[in-house]
Amino acid sequence: MADTAVKEFWADIKPVPKVFREGALPEIYSSKIAEGDPRYWVPISEPVSSKPVWISPSKNMWADVLMSTGPGLVNRHYHPPPESHTLVCYDHPDPMKVFFVVSGPLMWLDDEGETIGHYDVHDYMAAARAHYEKVGIGADYVDTLIR
Repeated sequence: MADTAVKEFWADIKPVPKVFREGALPEIYSSKIAEGDPRYWVPISEPVSSKPVWISPSKNMWADVLMSTGPGLVNRHYHPPPESHTLVCYDHPDPMKVFFVVSGPLMWLDDEGETIGHYDVHDYMAAARAHYEKVGIGADYVDTLIR
C-alpha cells in the first residue's frame, strides 16, 4: 500500500498579489466553445462557418472552431510555405467541428499552386464584425475576443 501524503510542499505558499500586469486581459475559458447560439458562427462559404474563440491582431493569429454542416471544403492554401493543403468535409448527419489555432495569413492558391490572394487576422476580424452586426450581436463583440 502506498504511503499517504501528509503535507504538500506548496500548502504555505501565498498567492501572488498582482496576478495581472496593468492592461493585461484575463485568459479566455469556455467549456462549450462548439455549442450555443448559432449566430456566433461566422459564414465562410456554404456550408462552412467559423466561431472565433480568441483573436490576436498583433500576432496575426486567431483560434476558432470551424464547422461544416454538409459536404464542403476550405480552398487550397498554405500558412508557412512550402506545404499547401485544404480541408475537405464529407457528407454526414452530424456537423464536422474542428478547433484550430491559425498563425499568419492563409495564402489562397489556384489549381497550379500559385498564390491568388490571402486572408489574415484583419480579414477575419472584418468578416466577424460584419456578421455580428448583421445578426444583432453587434460588431464590438469582436473586441471581447482580442488578446
